[in-house]
Amino acid sequence: MDKLKFYSYPSCTSCRRTKSWLKSQGVDFNEQHLFRETPSADELKDILALTTQGIDEILAKRSKEYKALDIDVNELSLNEFLNLVIEKPKLLRRPILTNGEKLVIGYNLEGLRSITDNRMEYTANIS
Repeated sequence: MDKLKFYSYPSCTSCRRTKSWLKSQGVDFNEQHLFRETPSADELKDILALTTQGIDEILAKRSKEYKALDIDVNELSLNEFLNLVIEKPKLLRRPILTNGEKLVIGYNLEGLRSITDNRMEYTANIS
């Protein structure tokens, strides 16, 4: 992966804080609007593969969308879950940042430092 992948929503405070921090550190990233360019099923599978808590880690359980659900997401198959999130991307916590090996959800300064420090060391070793 050439750059970090940054899934965001411009109106989200955590997204704006994360983006500001990344820019202040000179970190290159590819930004993808979560609602206009909803992650594909394959992208969501890649994100889920990096979680430690599975779907609970990426779901915005305090959101109106989640609270309005009339289903138990833990009862869904993987494909049903992926289709639900693609249909209702507001169910995702944000921002989501990944380098393909690590995942940071929300504005998490320690996580951001970890994912970018490792990336900078990797870049330095190649040069």
